[in-house]
Amino acid sequence: MKRKIECFEDLFIWQKAVEFAKEIYLITENIGIKNDFGLKSQMRNSSVSISSNIAEGFERRSRKEYLNFLNYAKGSAGEIRSQLYVAFEIGYIEKSELDNLREKAKFLSGSITNHINSINKAEN
Repeated sequence: MKRKIECFEDLFIWQKAVEFAKEIYLITENIGIKNDFGLKSQMRNSSVSISSNIAEGFERRSRKEYLNFLNYAKGSAGEIRSQLYVAFEIGYIEKSELDNLREKAKFLSGSITNHINSINKAEN
């Protein structure tokens, strides 16, 4: 039986997004990227934007606004994937780190898509 979602903290996608942001924060403390303030800041902002947009959309008064913010969150998941590739190409992260974090970002993106689809189905 599914439990009732009463606040954004109950959402699986929000919980996973916070975990993902934590991983990004930790990896951006690695030597190299730690001193690349531009990329470090972009990666942190993109990762935090995922959970922030989910939360902000949930707190809005309309389904349409919620869906818009879920789309922003999905966009941020794509943004961080792109930044991970840059970090890898520059040599800031290893291939295994790229693959692990890229898969987590793709999982988040897919989970957000599934949530969007379930909201749209409930509307009809």
